[in-house]
Amino acid sequence: MFRKLFSRDQTPDDNASEETDLRLAVAALLVEAARADDHYEDHEKTVIDRALAATFDLSAEEAKALRATGETAQEGALDIQRFTRVAKQLGAEEKIAFVEQLWEIVLSDAVRDPFEDALIRRICGLIYLEDRKSGAARARVLARLEKS
Repeated sequence: MFRKLFSRDQTPDDNASEETDLRLAVAALLVEAARADDHYEDHEKTVIDRALAATFDLSAEEAKALRATGETAQEGALDIQRFTRVAKQLGAEEKIAFVEQLWEIVLSDAVRDPFEDALIRRICGLIYLEDRKSGAARARVLARLEKS
């Protein structure tokens, strides 16, 4: 789902490192969104695992391991800028897909929490995604959740 972050020539080790950084940043931000309301439940972990597996073409076990690494990174981080600095390198469509994943996590418990809304708004600002695009992403996620 996510294209290469940079088009300039890079060594294979640089590409692997950037992909690892991107995976960790996305996982940590998804965990941050799930924990924003101080309720981090199994269904949110399942949503994160599915999102990571789909985004990075991982097996269920690899996605679960990446989530665990993201949990550790999120717990040890003083702020989210370390992760958004990497995530803002995503292309426009990739940012929208990522924000849809964030909305899916926070809306999965059917409760809108102001801390979750504020976090997503902050993430969108830090990755340079407009509020209206985030709102459209939220509406798409709500429509999908209502159908299921």
